[in-house]
Amino acid sequence: MSTSTDSLTDAPDVTVTVIVHNDAGRLPRAVASVLRQTHANLEVVISDDHSTDATEDVARRLAARDPRVGYLRLPENSGGCSAPRNRALEIARAPYLMFLDSDDELPERAVEVLLAAHRARDIDFAMGAVHRIRVDGGRRTTWMPHLVAERRTLDGIEADPRLFFEHLATSKMYARAFLDRHGLRFPEGIHYEDQLFSAQAYCLAKTFTVVPDPVYRWYVAPYAASEAASISNQRYKLTNVRDRVHVQRLIDAFLAESGHESLREDKDFKFLKHDFRMYAGDLPYRDDAWLASFADLVNPYLDTLAPGAFARLPRPERVVLQLVRDRRLSDVREAAHGLGHDVAPRRTTTDPADGRTYWGEELPHSAQARRELDLTDLDLDTRPFSSAGLRHEITGIARGPGACVDLTVRTYDPALRLPVGPRRATLHLSPGRRRLTVPFRLSPVRPGTFEGRVRLDLASAPLPFHGFEGVRHPVLRLHHQGQTHTGIVLAPLSFPALTARVPYRAGATPHRVTVEPEGHNPGRLRIRWQPVGATATLIRPAVHRLATPRVKRAARLAAGILH
Repeated sequence: MSTSTDSLTDAPDVTVTVIVHNDAGRLPRAVASVLRQTHANLEVVISDDHSTDATEDVARRLAARDPRVGYLRLPENSGGCSAPRNRALEIARAPYLMFLDSDDELPERAVEVLLAAHRARDIDFAMGAVHRIRVDGGRRTTWMPHLVAERRTLDGIEADPRLFFEHLATSKMYARAFLDRHGLRFPEGIHYEDQLFSAQAYCLAKTFTVVPDPVYRWYVAPYAASEAASISNQRYKLTNVRDRVHVQRLIDAFLAESGHESLREDKDFKFLKHDFRMYAGDLPYRDDAWLASFADLVNPYLDTLAPGAFARLPRPERVVLQLVRDRRLSDVREAAHGLGHDVAPRRTTTDPADGRTYWGEELPHSAQARRELDLTDLDLDTRPFSSAGLRHEITGIARGPGACVDLTVRTYDPALRLPVGPRRATLHLSPGRRRLTVPFRLSPVRPGTFEGRVRLDLASAPLPFHGFEGVRHPVLRLHHQGQTHTGIVLAPLSFPALTARVPYRAGATPHRVTVEPEGHNPGRLRIRWQPVGATATLIRPAVHRLATPRVKRAARLAAGILH
């Protein structure tokens, strides 16, 4: 390790390891976030997994500028996060340890807050809130907010097994003595190492503290190009599926060996609700060969899970799981399309023998399938119409004149809630405060199926005076017996994007408008507005920087003049 931290007379309180591989551009931001911590007595170990870009030069310059920064370069690339973290652990000098990825940051008080928790009482680790920041728009959310909503100290994971869902190693500050006492290190040679490491830490810790303060900024690029996507976002790779299942088996073995078998159902529920659920949203976009291989990989593991874990899931997720287990591949795509948005199946089947209602066009062939595909308790035929089980799919899309898009919409009503005959429907779209409403008619095709055609004129959408930048998804509304049902509109899984330039002569800046498939769960029709021209480059940035009422009024006036 090349470092000048040895010149310090006192050992640091905290070592923050920043792991990096071929990330010269973002490494300085990560290191700077550590150096500006309100608690300054710390050291930074840049652990380089044998980068081949300019990372080494950048890291050495950072180390030369601040005596708290050291640089460690692995002799060969390990292909994961574990080895660079473990090598840094070998040379870390502080009694408390944290981990940071080179594309993320620490909030300024992260070290102070977590260290204070350790000094308040004898704990094995402290953990805080993680802010997820979308790099494609800056939207900020809190990761697993319900788990970090209040300060609390727990005597073991049994006090709140839900914490298995918070499996990030980077949201925590560990006591070095705790890690050494148990020989706890990151497993090398596998992906999803955080899940195994965190499960072990949770089970081995006698006491740990949760604080609600933000301690980590996680920058997320969910739709990055495949070669640049993070490991967790490379779900299109079957090796990714294999690695995730493999680490679950390692966790299961650890739970059994360490006497924590009682936590198995909670851990299995976490796998189904989080890990499998991440793949479920992608299943409509996979071909038969991929789906068959996916079933081959996950089904043997699903057979080992606690039955109680399945029972805790919402019914639509249980349906997708069962269809995968039954290898009903085309049905898997249908059930997963719109998952999480209360979208009904196209058809249901009622068993005349017992009156039970099941997902799909055929009765299940096994007792397990009958249990998992049973929709009877959803009361599809009697629930209020505002929450009725309907499904709206776009079956045809074509460019019309100007900025018009012609859509063919098919509505499925498996519980036959809608009377036979034509139905009035409306598409609603709200790129601003005012709504574009387009009425059209749905005509019956067969019992439980309606179809209609609607022209969506995007040039007529009422935008704010200073324009709109963002994405919106149309919704479809139906009225019946004094109640209104609003549902999402599912798009074809793929179609060429349709783009038009719209002048919006009513005062707003010109826009480029694009109609495209959402391309990921839940798979809705997506419409994107992008301001163009002088107003977009001059006025809108000013509005965002100085968003006062006076400036907004001036911006609107200038927009009208420039337009």
